[in-house]
Parts: sequence; structure tokens; C-alpha cells
Amino acid sequence: MPLFSVDYRFKDQPRHHRFELNQPELSLSEAAMHLLELHFGDSENSLTMPNADALPDEIIEQAGQLGLTDIHVTQTADDDAV
Repeated sequence: MPLFSVDYRFKDQPRHHRFELNQPELSLSEAAMHLLELHFGDSENSLTMPNADALPDEIIEQAGQLGLTDIHVTQTADDDAV
């Protein structure tokens, strides 16, 4: 499965996370949604999450309002590859 490295800022602190996903690409809005789930997914207030029908720009905007900014995605080589 492809491995994606995501560099971002969370509340102005640089962060890094790697996602192994069964998909060929990871858009910024998809990365933002994964980061929202990572940081706020178990939150008691579901209002922090975008609606299921949110547009990509709305997801990125919601992430920014919650402190997730400067999101950059790169696909990295699979560590298990020969």
C-alpha cells in the first residue's frame, strides 16, 4: 500500500504523520480530513468535523480554523519494498 508523509502545523507547532492507505493519491483535503480525525476524531463535540458532503475547500478551511495549517503531502517509498 502507498505510504504518504504529511507535514503540517498544529496550533503553530510543526508536526509530521505518515499514513499507509490503499489509494494511489492523497489530496490536501483528504489529508486534512485524516488529520482532523487524528486530532479530533474522538472528541465529544462532533461539530469540529466537517459535514459528510463538505467540499474539499470547506474541509481545508475547517482544518485551518482548528489549527491544522500548512499541510504538505508527499508519497514515500514503501519501507517493505525490495
